[in-house]
Amino acid sequence: MAPRIVFRALAATVAVAALSLPLTQGAYAAATPSQHAAPASARDDDNPFRWMELDGLKAEFRFMCPAGHCVGYWSLALTEDVAAKKYTGGKFFAYAPATGDFGFFLDTDIATRTVDHPGQVRLIDSDFIRSHPRVEVRYGNPEKPRKAKVVASATTLML
Repeated sequence: MAPRIVFRALAATVAVAALSLPLTQGAYAAATPSQHAAPASARDDDNPFRWMELDGLKAEFRFMCPAGHCVGYWSLALTEDVAAKKYTGGKFFAYAPATGDFGFFLDTDIATRTVDHPGQVRLIDSDFIRSHPRVEVRYGNPEKPRKAKVVASATTLML
């Protein structure tokens, strides 16, 4: 009789564990992004911007959790000192001066050509950035990009 009792107890434990697994996975997906961070050394190795000269920009590894499924991504954002400056009368936009092409920012989870506030400047379009030798974040009128003020830049280093 003892093996039967042990088997029932083991079966009950396995059933509870199996039923609680989806709940723990849901809690993991709903957890804050910092709980999902990979070790800094692992993230730095994947940094697609590590071979760029950044002026007024910093590379950041962030998480986005649309529909409870967290995804890590690299982006460029304004440094704290550049973001702290006063900006009035224009919009931020990503611009490649050599070709006149425009890039996109990620505003929450929507790609947008311009943003209003320095905290919204987040470049993730690495194809755009890598396909141009220099990309600038400008502030002003996007219809007249050459007259807009350059607030930050990313230059591809030729190795």
